[in-house]
Amino acid sequence: MNEPALSPLKIKSWSPADRPREKLLTKGTPALSDAELVAILLGTGTTTISAVELAKRVLQTVDNNLHELARLSVKDLMKVKGIGEAKAVSIIAALELGRRRRDCDSGEKPRISGSRDCYDILRPHLQDIHHEEFWIILLNRANRVIRKHQISQGGVAGTVADPRIIFKLAVSDLASGVILAHNHPSGNLMASQADIDLTRKIKAAGKLLEIQVLDHLILAGQKYFSFADEGML
Repeated sequence: MNEPALSPLKIKSWSPADRPREKLLTKGTPALSDAELVAILLGTGTTTISAVELAKRVLQTVDNNLHELARLSVKDLMKVKGIGEAKAVSIIAALELGRRRRDCDSGEKPRISGSRDCYDILRPHLQDIHHEEFWIILLNRANRVIRKHQISQGGVAGTVADPRIIFKLAVSDLASGVILAHNHPSGNLMASQADIDLTRKIKAAGKLLEIQVLDHLILAGQKYFSFADEGML
């Protein structure tokens, strides 16, 4: 005679020290694993698995890579058995808050001293999207950021950047320098001939207005390509 299978213990039946919410309250967020943090967002599991086990399933779909998790859509998340629309939305909303927190204005405008500074500023906008966007960072004479602007939004294969729009914004903000940037959703870091030609065109236009093009970055996930670093300006 077969013995009935044991159903998994619900989180409420765990030791209080092991429950994600209680652990957060008593030990703080650093004590929690990624799966436990996601489990708190989910709130509940299913009739057969706990919220923590369900969170592990979600993370397994992206090889436990939080950057890849941030790239998933609601539909992508709902492909995981046990994840409905509400749970998927909760995960996406939490990751978006993290992005916005990184992007918050801390008071004093940051100073650009190299390509890495530019990357850090634009990464929250460009690292997780599946289409191309073109952005600029406008700088004053001290190389401090005046403002950043999205210039255009395209498809998977490309986007268009109009120099007239770029320099209209630069003149309006009394910028002395401009940094160009766009992303490659494919992950390819190489600059295309179109990227090179556009950079030269914008740089030439900037000389007439005495607004220097200081760099052009191509962002691809966690990496970037800098025209200035590569001596292509």
